[in-house]
Amino acid sequence: NIRLSLQMSVRCSIFGEKTVEKFIYSIIIVFIVAEFLLDFLLEYLNKRNGNAPVPKVLSDVVDAEQRSKTKAYRHAQYRFDRVQSSFSFLAILCLLVFGAFSFLNTWVEQITVTPLLQTLLFFSVLAFAMEITGLPFAYYHTFGIEERFGFNKSTVKTFVLDTIKGWGLGLVLGGGLLSLIFIVWQKTGSFFWILAWLLVSAISIFMAMFYSQLIVPMFNKQQPLAPGSLRSAIEAFSEKAGFQLENIYTIDGSKRSTKANAYFTGLGSQKRIVLYDTLLEQLTEDEVVAVLAHEVGHYKHKHVLAQLFQGILQTGLMFFLLSFVISNETVAASIGVNQPSFHIGVLVFGLLYTPVSMLLGVLTNLYSRKCEFEADAFVKPFGLAASLVSALKKLTVKNLSNPTPH
Repeated sequence: NIRLSLQMSVRCSIFGEKTVEKFIYSIIIVFIVAEFLLDFLLEYLNKRNGNAPVPKVLSDVVDAEQRSKTKAYRHAQYRFDRVQSSFSFLAILCLLVFGAFSFLNTWVEQITVTPLLQTLLFFSVLAFAMEITGLPFAYYHTFGIEERFGFNKSTVKTFVLDTIKGWGLGLVLGGGLLSLIFIVWQKTGSFFWILAWLLVSAISIFMAMFYSQLIVPMFNKQQPLAPGSLRSAIEAFSEKAGFQLENIYTIDGSKRSTKANAYFTGLGSQKRIVLYDTLLEQLTEDEVVAVLAHEVGHYKHKHVLAQLFQGILQTGLMFFLLSFVISNETVAASIGVNQPSFHIGVLVFGLLYTPVSMLLGVLTNLYSRKCEFEADAFVKPFGLAASLVSALKKLTVKNLSNPTPH
């Protein structure tokens, strides 16, 4: 009787575990399908709204010919995004349905018995596969769509070099960070998420300070804005705004695209404003100062620090949730892996984190829009409102931006 009772208990336990495994697997599939369908719906709504009448504020810069060109560009982008996202969707489904992750895990275990090397090899193979399959899409987008509509200035040589540099950075920075997180997990166990959070946060702050000095030069040339009337106008504005700005740089964005941009980067003494050379070509002096004032507005309203802090909080939440999944046998078994490991835990967590990431993305975008409006309003007391309006109109036309998003 005792033996029979034990056998029944074991069978019930196994049945329960199998049920949970199937439930987790089903949840992963549901999340992936739901994300794809929601993305499809949002893109469709945006595309459909592209037929709405142009706002009156843009009627002086968007004529019938410009509107037609913008629609054609947005339609081409829409079709491209649909094909690319559909390919990615089907690829991840196939990997799950046919047990590719389990097969890859078995393969890396046969290659090496060192857990850290298994993790690095596992994610290296996945990353390489993603890069290779994504390469034709990236090439077509650059030399197909962007070239057709007059945006692309990149050469095949530049494209290849950018790809190689990107892979190298991913290997060094991604592999290095992954190794550090693995070591922290291996040494500290279930409370690893706190130390991993602190580690990644410290690296994020460092990169926020020195990204423009360390990473950007690998891809673009930056140089201080030359003395002249524009620099004098910018310095005059900075004095009025009470903003000490010594680091004003230009970047050769025209090396790859005709699209214009500007951004604020760095913290403390390392802060700098970077202006694309295409921006200087397309806008008047007053308009450039207005765009720069917008960027200064972000700093004055402490948006840079707030968004950095926001990112750190999200990273903490991510690591906290990861700590519940990373060593769970049932979670690993849900994708056909019998023995839990660091890399399998991270992989399954990434698949399950989708709805959380989506929700946080919505909240982040809401806050980002608020920041943009505040930065726009910052220029008004300095008499630059009209210049900012005209600058944004020009950029809307030049970049073939959708004037009527959903």
